[in-house]
Amino acid sequence: MANDKTPMQLIARGVLSENPIFRLALSMCPAVGISTTVMNGIMLGIAVLFVQVFSSVTISIFKNLIHPRIRIPTYTLTIATWVTVIDLVLAAYLPEAYAKMGIFVKLIVAFAIITMRLEMFACKEGVKDSFWDGLGMGIGFMVGMMVIGMVRELLGSGAILGYDVLGFKPLLFFILPSAGFFVVGLMMAFFNWIELYYKRSKGVQ
Repeated sequence: MANDKTPMQLIARGVLSENPIFRLALSMCPAVGISTTVMNGIMLGIAVLFVQVFSSVTISIFKNLIHPRIRIPTYTLTIATWVTVIDLVLAAYLPEAYAKMGIFVKLIVAFAIITMRLEMFACKEGVKDSFWDGLGMGIGFMVGMMVIGMVRELLGSGAILGYDVLGFKPLLFFILPSAGFFVVGLMMAFFNWIELYYKRSKGVQ
């Protein structure tokens, strides 16, 4: 249960030990498909953060009213509601960013990480803990998207946020979808190495 965890521990868990992309390997479609630049990663990450937090809080508030047999459809309807909100906001106020993200905004409804947190956490915990858990998972997803986007944009186009920074010809391979899996695999290995190093430094087998 989350009662013994502080807000910072819940956030840290979402960013590090249970990072949606690098540790849980969830929602890989956007991680591979749209993370070709840092800005794309930031924009989709913010959208997912918004949907994750508000969906978690909504389910936590109404958890006692949800019949167990219809909990998954209820989660889907809740997520779809908040996705519609962010979809309309982006289309109205950030049309250029919305055009770049395209179908991926609507696909947030099917992101496994959001449904999983509603089932594993929000439907069992209070509103406060659900908020911090959703925030941690959302930030973890956004950080993952930004890291992947930074690596792919730097090596694939020689730039960061549109500014040229490399002094050599970029490797176009990194802007292809297959490169997304390659970068994600490397980052997963890096996170596993950090965890192993930390456990060894603490004397944990």
